[in-house]
Amino acid sequence: MSTPEAQGLDPMLVAEMYYKAAELETIYSLLVIKNGYLIAEDYFNEGSVDQKDRLQSVTKSYTSALVGIALEQGCLSSVDQKLLDFFPKVAGKITDPRKEQITIRNMLEMRAGYPREETDPALWHGLLSGHYPPLIEEFPLISDPGTRFHYSNLTSNWLGIIVDRACGMNLKAYAEEHLFSPLGVKAGEWGQDAEGHNNGCGDLHLTARDAARFGLLYLNDGVYKGNQVVPADWVHDSLQTYSVNEAFVKKVGHFRDIGYGYQWWSANAGKYHVNFAWGHGGQLIVLVDELDMVIVTTSYPFWLEHNDQSWKNEKAIITMVSEFIDSLPSE
Repeated sequence: MSTPEAQGLDPMLVAEMYYKAAELETIYSLLVIKNGYLIAEDYFNEGSVDQKDRLQSVTKSYTSALVGIALEQGCLSSVDQKLLDFFPKVAGKITDPRKEQITIRNMLEMRAGYPREETDPALWHGLLSGHYPPLIEEFPLISDPGTRFHYSNLTSNWLGIIVDRACGMNLKAYAEEHLFSPLGVKAGEWGQDAEGHNNGCGDLHLTARDAARFGLLYLNDGVYKGNQVVPADWVHDSLQTYSVNEAFVKKVGHFRDIGYGYQWWSANAGKYHVNFAWGHGGQLIVLVDELDMVIVTTSYPFWLEHNDQSWKNEKAIITMVSEFIDSLPSE
């Protein structure tokens, strides 16, 4: 641990962000890590240091890390392997030949062609059904694979199932051995589908400090306490921007030019480029590489609540964090 001053941050700018956080109704935690030191931390409303929060779609970035580890270990051979290679029972029922071309790379980039579930009640019902492999055939493509960004929770769930099947281990068990344990993390609940697969798109529960460790891992090229946990090349590839201004928002708070990598978001804020894991309700792991900084927020997750109220509170948290980054001078 350290202080903002000792790590080159204006303490008044940090204090101002925490003052704003204290006024938010649904935020649980706010942590700032600079140069590897925890320099600010507080908990609000129902939050506490030991609380394992539902991180919602921040989980997707963990699923991406597990894909990278599976590739390094040889469970998977390439990001260009086909989706249907791992779902043989579905492969024989495919009527849209474009689905035969969908690769793991397309899925990581959210460019597989499947629609965003929130756009249609039938799609949303399918997501909540817990029976995911049949939806590979049942859900229509709305663009050719590899051509357009469409945010798809099901695509992330299928990625989780691919790692599960390729490595022969439950996703959480695989993560505990190869990701959580090296980070010194003890995960909480991780929701499962009807077949017992952990949901690649969400439902992972962790403390804010544990989320910060994951941020530090990616900030340091996959190294944590001297150990290469995630391959450095995978971290680099994951934090590239393959789609920009194609998402459901092009600007939120002070984040602009919002883009997407391998299950990681990217944006610009003020003078800085950032990458971030983003979950509904305001769960964030924000990487500011140029400043060697990680910012973490957890909040009330608005589980199955997708309405104006949930977005208002989520946006307030994103605005607070992005405004802080925007206010920081160049080092």
